[in-house]
Amino acid sequence: MTATANPSAERPVIEALGAALSGLDPDVRIAIAFSGGVDSSVLLDAAARVAGASRCIALHVHHGLSPHADSWLAHCEAFARERGVEFDARRVDVSRAPGVSIEAAARDVRYRALDAMCETHGIHTLWLAQHADDQAETVLLQLLRGAGLAGLAAMAPDSLRAGARAARVRPLLHLLRAQLEHYASARKLRWIDDESNADTRYARNALRHQVMPALAVHFPGFRDALARTAAHAASAQRLLDTLARADMESASRDEGRALAHDALLALDDDRALNLLRYWMRTLGFVAASSARVADALRQLREVGAGQDGHRLRIDHAGHALRSYRGLVYWEAGESSEPADETALVEREISKLVWQGQEVWHLPQWRGTFVFTMVDATAAFHVGEASHEAREASRDEASDTIAVSVLQRASLNARARRGGERMRIGTSNAPSRTLKNLFQERGIPAWKRDVPLLYIGDELLFVPLIGVNHAAARNASHHGEARVKIAWREDLLIA
Repeated sequence: MTATANPSAERPVIEALGAALSGLDPDVRIAIAFSGGVDSSVLLDAAARVAGASRCIALHVHHGLSPHADSWLAHCEAFARERGVEFDARRVDVSRAPGVSIEAAARDVRYRALDAMCETHGIHTLWLAQHADDQAETVLLQLLRGAGLAGLAAMAPDSLRAGARAARVRPLLHLLRAQLEHYASARKLRWIDDESNADTRYARNALRHQVMPALAVHFPGFRDALARTAAHAASAQRLLDTLARADMESASRDEGRALAHDALLALDDDRALNLLRYWMRTLGFVAASSARVADALRQLREVGAGQDGHRLRIDHAGHALRSYRGLVYWEAGESSEPADETALVEREISKLVWQGQEVWHLPQWRGTFVFTMVDATAAFHVGEASHEAREASRDEASDTIAVSVLQRASLNARARRGGERMRIGTSNAPSRTLKNLFQERGIPAWKRDVPLLYIGDELLFVPLIGVNHAAARNASHHGEARVKIAWREDLLIA
């Protein structure tokens, strides 16, 4: 390797990796999650220098989301080979189903692929390149989402996911992005610039490019402050986990696969909720909202530990919570009872008399209905247009609602209760259940916890599905303005 001209620029990175290595046996091999970006390029280059190339293996995940993904793979392999580091890669498919965040889906499959490659190579330590700026962004995102302590704890310096072979270690977590960039410049590294990182429609990018620079001007030490917040939250969460483990000792049955219903109900609400969240984490479930877990506990208290457990209907993460013969457990698949799925948000109904409002925020669902005016004149005066133009205009009109329909009664946002039906496509199409429509679109059960929009007592619009043409069928005057409705989750910037 060529000697660097600015050793002082390297020192923080070299020292951070030296500290991480000091806790490992000399013969332990290290996997580096290597995307090819500047952060992971610095981590891999420094790891090869500090630990030795023979102890390292670079692991790359090919998402296929960018047209440049193949060239990124080739760059990453060449970068590793130049340093004498073993290289492996895995191609994955990222879900693009409606209602599923591409960011979240890509992150999930990326970590699964990394875990699988660590298993293949017998690796017990996986280094990740997240740094202090990433940590600050994560804390801010969790604060804005109203997350609990587990969310505010953000990224731990090291952690071991349930079922994973390799511990995830973040040796650069206390360093700034600027320090990594100084190292990369001093070492004359070449790295990949992912074009999606500049897209401020993604919440994290919006924070990075628009919010963080302003914070840096007015609160220069905000990164350290947010890191302390994360550390305090992590400390408090460890205490809650200790309490949950103690409660699990008395409530756990069947090696943690079930809880004793009466032992759970003997706890006060705060401890019971803490135990439920901890139990779900040990089972590897995605985190549930506070409203969902609170409603689960409410239903568990209502049915008690007796024979009424068959009435329990709680769906989450592709599983159904059951109560049977004094045990509470999760069963794969959705509820098989006639009222197949019950939304687990709080059950109040929100009302709006629509008078042209552009947004209707519903904090209990953590999202907003957006109303966009559309000039539908062309959709009704298409006699002289081409066949293709007429069809396109009619399709657009079918996805919108006449203003007169929205104004004929108050709008109501309600939780799902099971059994709702709607017509899509045309007003003459047969009605279908929401369950069937969600399944047809491949929308997972835990994404279906959305508010249903009613006009009076008639279902009008369902997020992720669209307009119910049975309710929007009332003929409007030709040329009448129409409205397109969309549902936007909090922090999902359109």
